[in-house]
Amino acid sequence: MKIITVAGTPCAGKTAVIAHLARLYMKEGVKVAVAKFDALATGDDEFYRRELGIPAIKGLSDYVCPDHYYVSNLEEVHGWGKQQGAEFLFIETAGLCFRCAPHVKGVPALTVIDNLGGLDAPEKMGPALSLADAVVVTKSDMVSQAEKEVFGYRIRQVNPEAEIVRINGLTGTGAVLLKRIVDSWPEVREISETELRYSMPASICSYCTGEMRVGKPYQSGNVKKIQTH
Repeated sequence: MKIITVAGTPCAGKTAVIAHLARLYMKEGVKVAVAKFDALATGDDEFYRRELGIPAIKGLSDYVCPDHYYVSNLEEVHGWGKQQGAEFLFIETAGLCFRCAPHVKGVPALTVIDNLGGLDAPEKMGPALSLADAVVVTKSDMVSQAEKEVFGYRIRQVNPEAEIVRINGLTGTGAVLLKRIVDSWPEVREISETELRYSMPASICSYCTGEMRVGKPYQSGNVKKIQTH
């Protein structure tokens, strides 16, 4: 199964980018599913089911740190994707503080950022952007060519290695180019025993004390689980 973690600022267009990419894969007969993580509320899972007709699940962290809640449920989401028969699983995150990054070693990572967030936005996104394999820039049609070039330069200062793709969230222009990049990314056989690409801040669960491994044996303290059925 191919898995991609998708991060980004609120309203940057993560859901739109996933939808455009999912449609391209669905045209090829690929079975797609989406897991959405958020802090308090989201209707994105309903959007995916209604507009794309694909399996979608949501997990709300509520009183638990959204970063810790996310990593505590990666195994469960991976298992849910297998149960759905998915060949491509998007894991969309939101509500993260950007002190952390949801990206996992060995799992392709995509970060979405919009061109209206200010020229300092790339630097503010920290490891969520600096550790991504590809960066999607949205809303570039609403700024000047000079602003686009400066924004792209700022992204490259933070993450010189990432592919940068501009996508129009409304029309989907640019999604084909992104698909070509994603096509080259490897499948993920197992997510247990993998590691985060960046450590999490202190709190009151095992990840607060520096644990980076994924899996139940490494989870203790204030751990909240997603409902998968």
